[in-house]
Amino acid sequence: MSTATHRTPLTDWTVVVPLVALVALAFSWGRDLPTLAVALVALCLAGAVLAAVHHAEVVAHRVGEPFGSLVLAVAVTVIEVALIVTLLADGGDKTSSLARDTVFAAVMITCNGIVGLSLLVGALRNRVAVFNAEGSGAALATVATLAVLSLVLPTFTTSKPGPEFSTAQLAFAATASLALYGLFVAVQTVRHRDYFLPVDTKRIRKEAAQAAAAAAAGEEDEHAEPPTARAALISLGLLLVALVAVVGNAKAVSPTIERGVADLGLPYAVVGVIIALLVLAPETLAAVRAARRDRVQTSLNLAYGSAIASIGLTIPAIALATIWLSGPLVLGLAPVHMVLLALTVVVGALTIVPGRATLLQGGVHLVLLAAYLFLAVSP
Repeated sequence: MSTATHRTPLTDWTVVVPLVALVALAFSWGRDLPTLAVALVALCLAGAVLAAVHHAEVVAHRVGEPFGSLVLAVAVTVIEVALIVTLLADGGDKTSSLARDTVFAAVMITCNGIVGLSLLVGALRNRVAVFNAEGSGAALATVATLAVLSLVLPTFTTSKPGPEFSTAQLAFAATASLALYGLFVAVQTVRHRDYFLPVDTKRIRKEAAQAAAAAAAGEEDEHAEPPTARAALISLGLLLVALVAVVGNAKAVSPTIERGVADLGLPYAVVGVIIALLVLAPETLAAVRAARRDRVQTSLNLAYGSAIASIGLTIPAIALATIWLSGPLVLGLAPVHMVLLALTVVVGALTIVPGRATLLQGGVHLVLLAAYLFLAVSP
């Protein structure tokens, strides 16, 4: 995290890359791109992801936890929602399940991929990854409730044929999701903020020694003086620019992705998985970097916070969009995905309850993600 300096030169790559990516988005939007142009847009997308992580960490260093994790999770999710709604409006009936596929992919990637990688990195560093069980458990419970209300119940309701909600049911799910998301944010940031702060244990001496060694090696001290308010505001603006570029360029390359998926004979649901992987790249990198600094709680805040925001903001937005969008809206999960969701919740609970995790727990979560990705390609 490059927050040791308070000024970001206008020629710094973290300033230039998001702006270049935004220019690439302006030139590529709504056009059928040739292969070379797709490659250039993808390169801009990757650069924007790295820039987004940098600016998110600058903002997080200024506002502290858990607000820093919340900023990145909400910013990414809001733009992700815009991307989903745009694709729904442009895609016709073939995109009827795109919202479900993308949201469920986001849940599996965050709750298994980001959590698994973070625990793996944290355990490799200190043998045992330590985090706050109260906050992480509450977040996992919120994810499970939102996922069941929005993605499982539509498979079993009978007011409308197929795995769809009726208008009244969709309105209830949207209201409940938004209310639960708001309640979680209030608990996370106000009433029980201490539940979501990085654990301060007996490792203080060890961390001090590690910080001294990092400083001697020329690395940045994570406890450096926070950036100024002006620097944080600039980074916040550049973070939003980078995220717009990430999601916009992801949409620009989505026709190529769709063609590639169709040419390979893969299910259309794979498109939702790829979109979720692209959109969640900033959170993934930020979470892994936090885990490397022995701040696994920050990584879990990012993972579960992103999953909660993905459901809690997407479902209300989709419900509102159905006012002008035509065609079916498939939200109910298939049986195999419900099994994976149930297994994710059970394994997640067993991981979180002790407040400590080893390499094994990280590996189990990553295997669950691998199983999901494999079954998405080969259902």
